[in-house]
Amino acid sequence: MGIKGLRHPVTISTEEGLQPTIATLTMAVGLPAATKGTHMSRFMELLEDNTEPMIVPLFRAMTLQMLERLNALTGTVTMAFPYFVRKAAPISGVKSLLDYDVRWCGSVADDGTYSFRKRVTVPATSLCPCSKKISEYGAHNQRSHIIIEAEIDGDLTAGELIAIAEQSASCEVYGLLKRPDEKYVTERAYDNPKFVEDLVRDVVIALSKERRVVAFTVEAENFESIHNHSAFARIVQPAIGDRPQH
Repeated sequence: MGIKGLRHPVTISTEEGLQPTIATLTMAVGLPAATKGTHMSRFMELLEDNTEPMIVPLFRAMTLQMLERLNALTGTVTMAFPYFVRKAAPISGVKSLLDYDVRWCGSVADDGTYSFRKRVTVPATSLCPCSKKISEYGAHNQRSHIIIEAEIDGDLTAGELIAIAEQSASCEVYGLLKRPDEKYVTERAYDNPKFVEDLVRDVVIALSKERRVVAFTVEAENFESIHNHSAFARIVQPAIGDRPQH
């Protein structure tokens, strides 16, 4: 039991410095069957006592503090927030902010093991290889969301996960583009067509080489421009110890 949907100001420590944002939190603990309930106010007290810029070690410490304060053996803290990156357009170099959805999740299991997962939702462009092949000119493309949720052992930043997703797309997207930039992204996508399953496979290849990633789920959704439905693909890669033996 716990609280959910709590919005709270936080400051995230990023590669570019400190970034204030508004997080939506879920904080929950597992209670013994004989325990009727817990002190809900202690969740809020925990946030009020952790006002320093949020980094991964502090997030872990806060999760463990929650269990101690509420006399629980298991629990989870989830923190979702908008994350902004200042990007330079590919030709003009004009800079603008682009927002991404990021989520941190720290959990303590029954055996006392702590795990940390980081999730990013990355907007991107995908261009259909089939449309390009069968058309005399042009090809349909669409905006896509590439979602990576990775269990991390080490310091793998949201920016690094975002870069993996963007490099796996037909083209990345930008907040502000001039005409030369529009020409570039249009031609870049046309020269780099990918099905939704290609987006996922390419992200998986990159994550499989990353030693700081223990397990991951990758999903891509294409908001189709010629259909009234989306196409999606998903791959789940469990931790090595959880994989079936052959």
